[in-house]
Amino acid sequence: MSLANDIAGTGRIHGLQCRQTVGVELEPEWAAMSPDTIVGDATALPFPDASFDVIATSPAYGNRLADHHEAKDGSRRHSYTHDLGRPLHPQNAGAMQWSKGKAGDAYRGLHRSAWSEAVRVLRPGGQFVLNVSDHVRKGEVQPVTAWHLDALIALGLILTEVHEIPTPRLRYGANARARVGFETIAVLRKRDNPGPKSEVASESISTTSSPTSIVAGRPTGKSISDGTPT
Repeated sequence: MSLANDIAGTGRIHGLQCRQTVGVELEPEWAAMSPDTIVGDATALPFPDASFDVIATSPAYGNRLADHHEAKDGSRRHSYTHDLGRPLHPQNAGAMQWSKGKAGDAYRGLHRSAWSEAVRVLRPGGQFVLNVSDHVRKGEVQPVTAWHLDALIALGLILTEVHEIPTPRLRYGANARARVGFETIAVLRKRDNPGPKSEVASESISTTSSPTSIVAGRPTGKSISDGTPT
């Protein structure tokens, strides 16, 4: 089985028992951590159409890990920019904050492009595995997961599994107590013979801790994210 991770980070995906894994990472320092990861851009993948059996990926969540200011105080900080020790590449979504309004256009636009490329290189019948999470902003849970699922379904993928995985999360900072208690693993499938995107976008869905916002047999015209721009 061939598997690609188009946002590979430090390359932990290569620990899976697959015949072939390929990672694509924008930041050279992180790409250099695995010989199976190449430096590249998820919005312009260097592979032919239908190259991989599986795409497994975890996008930036658009939360405070996207902070990229130069900290002047001694408080404890954890973000992609602080971890790397330099500004991220301008195309790196790790420095883009989520917002349901216009401020989130850059985040959404980049991920639409990345998902379009990922679907292009996924073979018909192949699986797209998404690891993503919502987060709390100004006391409200942000529908990041639902937005990504809507974007992928709009590209013609079929949602087949949704699992909520409890995670401890980071528990420091001003919002230490305001955390979503789980991450989501969603599995989608590319149609064997892609047809009109107006068809029903999901089959009978296998879930653990089933999200109430996800309904099997939902037409693509009805947004999971309930009005968030797609």
